Amino acid sequence: MKACKPVPIARGAFIFCRWSLAIIFWLAFFLRLKILVVAGGIILALSALLTIRRAPMIALYTATVQHVFPSRMEILDEYAMRFAHGFGTVLAGICAVLLYSPVERIGWGFLLFFAVAKTVGALGYCTATKLYHCMSSNGGCCSLTKRQHE
Repeated sequence: MKACKPVPIARGAFIFCRWSLAIIFWLAFFLRLKILVVAGGIILALSALLTIRRAPMIALYTATVQHVFPSRMEILDEYAMRFAHGFGTVLAGICAVLLYSPVERIGWGFLLFFAVAKTVGALGYCTATKLYHCMSSNGGCCSLTKRQHE
């Protein structure tokens, strides 16, 4: 697994991306709009495919707000962001499948969990990027995996 690929991204664009996706999933939950789960999943999938530099929400912010209110650049790990967006795509997909199935109630519960997780990520505590760095670090990130590699 490739460890790290640093890329500069406007801080405002990164914040916009995180919060807008969290809001999309919260709106989907509170308004009971399944299509917003699908839309959020598509945005996450495109972000994973196009990488963080060309992710839809980053591109939208960069093409509009960044010109009026420039923000400083932040260095992000492209590989970790791709992993996080891919992981989010899978979770959004699970939500959508559950919501469009006979076990719709479980889907709403899973969406609540996912919206909370996206909010935690929007606050800057992205567990998916931490998981990526944990998995890609030499020897792992917990005492059990470190002992196995020694």
